[in-house]
Amino acid sequence: MTVLPEVDSPANQPPPLEGYDVYGQDTALVEAVAREGGGGADGELRAFGVLAGSPQSIAWGVQANANSPVLRTHDRYGARIDEVEYHPAYHELMRVSVEHGVHSSPWRDRGAGAHVVRAARFIVWNQVDAGHLCPISMTYSSVPALRVSADLAAEWEPRITALEYDPRNVPAVDKAGVLVGMAMTEKQGGSDVRANTTRAEPAGGAFRITGHKWFCSAPMCDAFLVLAQAPRGLSCFWLPRWTPDGARNAFRIQRLKDKLGNRSNASSEVEFHGAWAQLVGEEGRGVRTIIEMVNHTRLDCVLGATGNMRQAVAQATHHAAHRRAFGRELVDQPLMMNVLADLALDAEAATAIALRLARAYDSRDNESEAQFRRLATAVSKYWTCKRQTTLVAEALECLGGNGYVEESPMPRLLREAPLNGIWEGSGNVMCLDVLRAIVKEPASLEALLAEVDLAAGADRRFDAHVAAVRASLADPVNGEYSARRLVERLALALQGSLLVRFAPPPVADAFCAARLGDGAGLAFGTLPSGLDPRPIIDRARPKL
Repeated sequence: MTVLPEVDSPANQPPPLEGYDVYGQDTALVEAVAREGGGGADGELRAFGVLAGSPQSIAWGVQANANSPVLRTHDRYGARIDEVEYHPAYHELMRVSVEHGVHSSPWRDRGAGAHVVRAARFIVWNQVDAGHLCPISMTYSSVPALRVSADLAAEWEPRITALEYDPRNVPAVDKAGVLVGMAMTEKQGGSDVRANTTRAEPAGGAFRITGHKWFCSAPMCDAFLVLAQAPRGLSCFWLPRWTPDGARNAFRIQRLKDKLGNRSNASSEVEFHGAWAQLVGEEGRGVRTIIEMVNHTRLDCVLGATGNMRQAVAQATHHAAHRRAFGRELVDQPLMMNVLADLALDAEAATAIALRLARAYDSRDNESEAQFRRLATAVSKYWTCKRQTTLVAEALECLGGNGYVEESPMPRLLREAPLNGIWEGSGNVMCLDVLRAIVKEPASLEALLAEVDLAAGADRRFDAHVAAVRASLADPVNGEYSARRLVERLALALQGSLLVRFAPPPVADAFCAARLGDGAGLAFGTLPSGLDPRPIIDRARPKL
């Protein structure tokens, strides 16, 4: 009698990447946290990493994206309610983020390394689901802007920094914890917020806002920072969902956006019909007021891109270590080793620059760190987000057809990848911001180059790259048309400096050869010959 093989026991298929410590298995992240001042939280972060890698948490991420939010503009009696319904998995993700302070911990802890530790949490939990971190990021970023108005901060900051997640749409006075959103973009202006037409009219010590916003992410938040044209010019306002007298504010959700990715998060179009709001900062100085919020959300774009890249590399290296083809594991085949090591280089470089940037946000009273933060934020956001989509697409290919089906996490990672580059300023906006800083705040360039120069003399390829950067900066022809090339070179110089100083020799050598040397290829998997990819891959691969 012929015995047929068990069809329900697939051969040569990698086990799911779950039941592991997402933080502790990320060697580059563990080292960067310790280096940048967050090492005291190692035990807590490892416990958080175990939670992130658990089958339950991973399932929450899948479920929240498979069941997109639903808008309910009216109740069954016809009353306007403007509420968004979410799958229970989304609320679980939000609960974990809030309870672990991902939305506010630096404003509560205020100790050394607070932003670094929070950055590590963000990178780790982003690998479970990126979408729900949009309101988490905006809530975190709202505090610096809100502090411009002491009375508003005194009333709202205790609610913002509370570690209790309360999704109910009720007045903030009835909630222990709140979330904050942002509404700046309009149809006609996009990134050019000075073209906004939404109006703010004085009304008895407050203002009434009338107009529209083309993008308002997470419209279920309890309050929003809004830009509107006041009598003295574009100004920043605090617009709560409920007015002080306990009535629903005139905040109307028109529809939810049907997006490429980020499906667990609700992004919407909204209208204000004389909505009650309070001025934040000086009238007519709205951009200056909200810029601190923008900078902190740009930091989170770097962290989110880093988390997405890290998870893509983890999935690719895990698959290759457990999949055989042509008689041996993929991870042992030379061309695949080249690809995997090349991917791992970018993920580690992103991690290094992200955590160094987070440390700059911890050093609030250090002028040189403030200048470094000014330029490094825009440089890091541009380059990390630009590399993200290409890296995730290559990592997906490492899984072959298994990476292209929706049961795999790779399609979600790929759909998510372009968004960090769009949020809080597209690539061109970032590059123009870099040019502006170089011209108007030259100390910011000096601070970034001083950081880069800490690795001077350690590698000839690095030194040659930095010399080329300095020559480019001195070239009067180098203007807006060439801005992307300049920012790319600055980013690679900063990443190279960090890796030359702190990464193991195989990583630093490969980065300098592949990113700064003359033989750099245009696609992943084009590392020059003579490098050993094995220690780079082994360092990046999670071990179950």
